[in-house]
Amino acid sequence: MASKTHKDLEFAVDDPSGRERIFKKFDEAAAYAVTLALSDGSPHHVDVLIHSAAAAKFWGGEDAVQQYEDDPDASVSQRIEVRADDRGRVY
Repeated sequence: MASKTHKDLEFAVDDPSGRERIFKKFDEAAAYAVTLALSDGSPHHVDVLIHSAAAAKFWGGEDAVQQYEDDPDASVSQRIEVRADDRGRVY
């Protein structure tokens, strides 16, 4: 599912200046967050933005639909924290 898209599903990652970058594909957002985490050693978030019940079902099935219907105005449906440590060469 990582490379599939839905018109009502987006992924947001804050760039180093604090601006929100929006991605249509989860794998692209996750790769960007990992790159940021490696570059500055801090955790970064991928925020899942769901704008319809259909997108909720696409993303997480019936459980996600229920969560969406409980609070359709939530600004972030799910937050994924990404951490990455460069451990250097492995011998």
